[in-house]
Amino acid sequence: MRRDEFTEMRAFLEVAQERSFTRAASKLGVTRSALSHTISALEARLGVRLLSRTTRDVAPTAAGARLMESIQPHFESIAAGISALGALRDKPSGTVRLVCPDDAVELVFRSRLPAFLRDYPDITVELIVDNGFTNIVERQFDAGVRLGEAIARDMVAVRIGPDISYAVVGSTDYFAARTVPSTPHDLTDHNCVNLRLPTSGALYAWEFEKDGREFSVRVEGQLVMSNIGPAINAALDGAGLSYVPRDLIRQYCDSGQLHEVLADWAPTFQGYHLYYPSRRHPSPAFSAFVEAFRYRYR
Repeated sequence: MRRDEFTEMRAFLEVAQERSFTRAASKLGVTRSALSHTISALEARLGVRLLSRTTRDVAPTAAGARLMESIQPHFESIAAGISALGALRDKPSGTVRLVCPDDAVELVFRSRLPAFLRDYPDITVELIVDNGFTNIVERQFDAGVRLGEAIARDMVAVRIGPDISYAVVGSTDYFAARTVPSTPHDLTDHNCVNLRLPTSGALYAWEFEKDGREFSVRVEGQLVMSNIGPAINAALDGAGLSYVPRDLIRQYCDSGQLHEVLADWAPTFQGYHLYYPSRRHPSPAFSAFVEAFRYRYR
């Protein structure tokens, strides 16, 4: 492959993955107009249109999707091969890019990241908070983080945390004017803080279990949040009841700022896992990260 052909293919792949000429140009370090000219030259040479352009979006055509599927693994192999050269150094180096929910930052990474960064001074960790089901291949993340139940079977999954239990909590001020619910169905009479699911746009139905029976309750309230952190703050402020991981509110319950209700109905979920494509060759930096954060049962 000639140098100009390699440049054209890389340019096309970046635009197709980013779905934006502007973002792709920024990553490649070229101007938007120069990138557009490169793509036009590639389409002219191949005799097919590879990208469908609108005022708001750029998407691969059928021919573009086929070319993308064909060349993407080769570029990933090249990147992995270059990263693997870091193994020849005393310690791994490079960047590890992850996408994870906001509560995973607190539950898994916050207490353990400082030691990892000290042990591997040449590794940079980039954590992008996103509660949706991000496509880690298209967005070029090394891995994503999800609860064990939500990981696709074609992904490699490495457990990085213990099981997670959820709790319904409210403040002393809130319960001063409200009757404490005795069953999950009593929540229909309460002001509950909902969580908006970014992928589907729906409101998350609170999940419960007791005596082997699992069910969900759709709650109502004046507040809707997109992250767990603000939902906890809303409960602390007396704005309503929140449904959150127990480990994140334990300190507030111990201090009396929050009170847990319906504890007998609280469900437990598989802990958080790192997941990544099985066909991707991990870099030394990523391998070091996985081993450092792998959950070891006590």
